[in-house]
Amino acid sequence: MKTLIAAVAAGVLLAPAAAAESTRLALPEPTGPLAVGKTTMHLVDRDRPDPWVPQENRELMVSLFYPTEDRDGPRAEYVTPEESPLILAGLRVTGVPGEILSTTRTHAVVDAEPLDRKLPLVVLSPGYGFSRSSLTGLAEDLASRGYAVAAVDHTYEASAITFPDGRITECLICETKPDGPTVARSRAIDVSFVIDELTGSGLIDADRIAMVGHSLGGAATAHAVRDDPRIRAGVNMDGTFRPELTEDLDRPFLMLGADKHGRPGADETWDASWPHLTGWKRWLSVAGTAHSSFTDYSILAEQLGIDVGGEPMTGDRTAQITRDYVAAFVDLHLRDRPQHLLDRPSPRYPEVRFENP
Repeated sequence: MKTLIAAVAAGVLLAPAAAAESTRLALPEPTGPLAVGKTTMHLVDRDRPDPWVPQENRELMVSLFYPTEDRDGPRAEYVTPEESPLILAGLRVTGVPGEILSTTRTHAVVDAEPLDRKLPLVVLSPGYGFSRSSLTGLAEDLASRGYAVAAVDHTYEASAITFPDGRITECLICETKPDGPTVARSRAIDVSFVIDELTGSGLIDADRIAMVGHSLGGAATAHAVRDDPRIRAGVNMDGTFRPELTEDLDRPFLMLGADKHGRPGADETWDASWPHLTGWKRWLSVAGTAHSSFTDYSILAEQLGIDVGGEPMTGDRTAQITRDYVAAFVDLHLRDRPQHLLDRPSPRYPEVRFENP
């Protein structure tokens, strides 16, 4: 199955509204043993002007997921009914009810009490134009395995972000189109500020922090890992390096790519950056996937009955692969737990290729 972003580019994302109205969307259940809580944070960096609207301070909305003992409270909202049509419009999806994404069932309990222990932290950065909600399934799964997970919305870089006062910002940079390296560097600064705020909370173990990004968020991950020594390891999920690495980066780094983009020779910035990753590293590509396979959107498109045809990989399968390989990476580098999944090809996942350029 082609994923959502590939189908958008092809202009074929159409689904009968009548069918969509009767559809109940749901993310896959987290696979870890722990229940998941979620709280929403509004952070304001009063020492930094917003890079896109300089007359404002930089404001960020963050979803913090974490393990909890509370399994019975109200489930967190995926997106609001007001955000849903803006997100769909950003993806150029037509033929479905505008509020449909807000009906998506999640598994995190709103404002549940976190477990009383310092937790390793994984920071998530979404793709260009995507909201932090696009990585909810991955965030919930990591939290169920014992991680605190901060999914960051980068203001004016997503289709819809709602602030506590009711404002909804849209993707300003989608209109102004600043260069990719500028955006990636700005996101790295965002992430360092989020880490500043979270490490003062008492919930986070400041010595065990990793970052995972999709697309432009993957490019930002390379910047953040290089510039912030608190971030011990990073994952780039199908993101072009902006710019390519020209100096050595000696901390653990995983490049996890889609079927075509992630192969050697497909993205020159991956080939050029690979020799400059001088610490632990892996380059994996996943057959049957496309750019947004590592997000929730391939799952939700499939549940909506949107026929985007062609690729063999189902949304649930891509979610399983993404969750297991990302979890293996952070378990290895934040918990020092050996991971055979990252040592060699696995018969459980024949779709995953170990690339050796």
